[in-house]
Amino acid sequence: MTFTERIQKDFTTITLVLIPVAIVINIVIGQIVQVVLKLPIYLDSIGTVLVGALAGPLAGAITGAVSNLIWAIIFSTPQAAPYAITAFVIGICAGVFASRRAFKNIAWTIVAVAYFQATGANILQAATIQGFISDPLDKTISYLVVWLIVRGMSKRLVSQFPRSENVIEQ
Repeated sequence: MTFTERIQKDFTTITLVLIPVAIVINIVIGQIVQVVLKLPIYLDSIGTVLVGALAGPLAGAITGAVSNLIWAIIFSTPQAAPYAITAFVIGICAGVFASRRAFKNIAWTIVAVAYFQATGANILQAATIQGFISDPLDKTISYLVVWLIVRGMSKRLVSQFPRSENVIEQ
């Protein structure tokens, strides 16, 4: 399948509807966890991981990056903008791991997160993708929440997404 064909297949109407919903999920949950509850985690990538799992790496990456950019603008927090790069990578990783069955069962979901801890990133790489490497608890929780969300969705609804085979047995 060519890149253009893959884009056409992944960016269906349901994907285009899910992306803004996922952006809102990222921002609202992130704000509640960080600002209201003041927890030492973020949980601001649940929507990104969900889109990556259901619609593929590029859709997840776009969701993550746009979330951070909108967050920076809406809440006048320009320090959030550079994390758009990290969020982009998280979306790609979620899509790639989903294509390797990471969301079909809870064990694979945890392994997908643990893999990134074992990649042996040097200090510069770890600093660059800090939001993913140094916050394994945050990402583990985010992946598990997405796993629960997908498990709670009807198979009929999930089957409408372009990468439904990533999360349900066909």
